Amino acid sequence: MVATPIGNLADITLRALHVLQLVDAVACEDTRHTQTLLRAYGIERSPQQLLALHQHNEAEAAQSAIARLRAGQRIAYVSDAGTPAISDPGARLVAAVRAEGLPVVPLPGASSVTTALSVAGIVSDDAAGFVFAGFLPAKTSERSTAVQALVSEERAVVLLEAPHRIEPLAAALAVLGERKLTIGRELTKQFEEIATVEAAGFSAWLAAQPNRTRGEFVLVLHPAPVVARTGDAQGLRILELLLAELPLKTAVKLAADISGGSRNALYDAALALKQ
Repeated sequence: MVATPIGNLADITLRALHVLQLVDAVACEDTRHTQTLLRAYGIERSPQQLLALHQHNEAEAAQSAIARLRAGQRIAYVSDAGTPAISDPGARLVAAVRAEGLPVVPLPGASSVTTALSVAGIVSDDAAGFVFAGFLPAKTSERSTAVQALVSEERAVVLLEAPHRIEPLAAALAVLGERKLTIGRELTKQFEEIATVEAAGFSAWLAAQPNRTRGEFVLVLHPAPVVARTGDAQGLRILELLLAELPLKTAVKLAADISGGSRNALYDAALALKQ
């Protein structure tokens, strides 16, 4: 499993280049894209040495790869960009190959997930880690439900999005209010842009420059305020119960008094819950 650059062609490892030259065949998400990539490094492969393996044929193509492995061939798998099997095909191939008792070797390298996290500047005293959520649902109602589930998430959340869906996603994330959001647009590419804004201001950030809706996006949603974390679930639970019976400001005041939580943080959580 060979990681390839997410943009800048220089982000390839020496080991990856060695393996791509050494193997008998390269299974890939897009044969034309991979052929272009290989040639950029001076590696020539015949069409017979490229095996198409993508989301629409992965189960069938995995069996073809296994047959080649059984015949003694060495096969590398690459997705179009980054580390395979992370919001890309590859996982079914790995599972099928392992089920046959054959070895699978990972070659680490570029990943949009870790690239974005490295510049998000998230400092957590409890080392809560992060969640990789990938692409949220395309349907408005399902996306809103998914965003609502992030209100009390105590870890950072990494999201991916395509340019044609970024504006609806920005609108959905607005309910998270002052929650910090680090935006990675076109990471490692010529027009790379990295910014940290409040979730409520993401739509305005996109609208500030026409080109900002272009390119691939990786978003890092910073952890929820302490009051909304599952570790302090009491304050949030009290708030939820009070909101069902009382006006927002009154519910926030009582929840803060009872739980000892931050009134500002509870107010932000209340707004998100109401919306």
